[in-house]
Amino acid sequence: MFSGNYVFTSESVTEGHPDKVCDQISDAVLDEVYRQDPPLKNNFRCRVACETYITVGLLIVGGEITTSAHIDVQDLARGVIKDIGYTDVKYGFNYQTCGILNAIGRQSPDISQGVGRKGKEIGAGDQGLMIGYACNETKELMPLPITLAQKLTMRLAEVRKKNILKYIGPDGKSQVTVRYINGRPVSVEKIVISTQHTEDSVDKKTGNLAGWAKEEIIDTVLIPTISKNLLKKFSFKNDCYINPTGRFVIGGPQSDTGMTGRKIIVDTYGGMAPHGGGAFSGKDPTKVDRSACYMARYIAKNIVAAGLAEKCMIQLAYAIGVAEPVSIMVDSLGTGVDDAKLEKAVRKIFLLTPRGIIETLELHKPIYQKTAAYGHFGRNEFRWEKTDKADELKSAVR
Repeated sequence: MFSGNYVFTSESVTEGHPDKVCDQISDAVLDEVYRQDPPLKNNFRCRVACETYITVGLLIVGGEITTSAHIDVQDLARGVIKDIGYTDVKYGFNYQTCGILNAIGRQSPDISQGVGRKGKEIGAGDQGLMIGYACNETKELMPLPITLAQKLTMRLAEVRKKNILKYIGPDGKSQVTVRYINGRPVSVEKIVISTQHTEDSVDKKTGNLAGWAKEEIIDTVLIPTISKNLLKKFSFKNDCYINPTGRFVIGGPQSDTGMTGRKIIVDTYGGMAPHGGGAFSGKDPTKVDRSACYMARYIAKNIVAAGLAEKCMIQLAYAIGVAEPVSIMVDSLGTGVDDAKLEKAVRKIFLLTPRGIIETLELHKPIYQKTAAYGHFGRNEFRWEKTDKADELKSAVR
């Protein structure tokens, strides 16, 4: 989105961050609804808008759900919390002893009558604008800062779960700063890693954490991922901050409340592109503030993969109850072919109604909990990350 010379920073958080715990529980509820009440069989009659709140010793699951499925919210939530790693009182939150309140109701019939239609079509579940973005900075066609930040938090979770470092807790963050010249990344400038840890791991300078970070995070994640040229000026001693306060024993819900939908920049492009305004987790795909963002990413990535632009931003907008988008914008940010030609090709090739999006991207499947940590984009296990329309796009703009 930016041009010229600048320094840009993106952050990521681990699955044990309180906001991400909530995202995963909300999406676990959605997945369970879809397992029991498959949307293709019921013609998308089930609706899910699930929100979660977490604080010291307490979890509240609320929202509006309309389905024939029978969801054991307590059992489901405890399973998610256990899998994340809150299994010991030393982390300040425990899946077995926390209180769980179920405050789920039914969706408003005023919304349902606009979404449900006779026949095959589905109206948009809400109004709004949705943004998709892609660029050629990484093999994932994502901005470099958020890509590195996500990889660092993934590794943080991996070394914890594999007991490579037994004193690491579930809560953690990363932050990566990259210098750009003429809009291109030229060097990694700073890295910040903060991770919850047990009391017995503390020494005067948290030297064990710093030594681990260099060996297990920097060497394992950064060096295999990016060009050595980007690390030429990087000094681990001067440019990497590991638990900068020196102590992070109290973490997770014990130290910070969490809510579904509060990490939308972590979920998307790390701030490198605008965000449409809606959060993702806990929402079924008739809600276009989730599904249309996936489609916008799919379109942008295919345009960049086709070599039609170095960077591309897509905006889609919808009116509640209306199937077709009210507007489509394609912006190659001055790096590609004529935007009017690209827009014409997009309208021709991609199905942009809610049903068209759901069927194209296979959003009728229980895939959502996997999206709820470490970003919704840049991970090839998701259908919207495929580049199978690149050749068709190239042909359409000739």
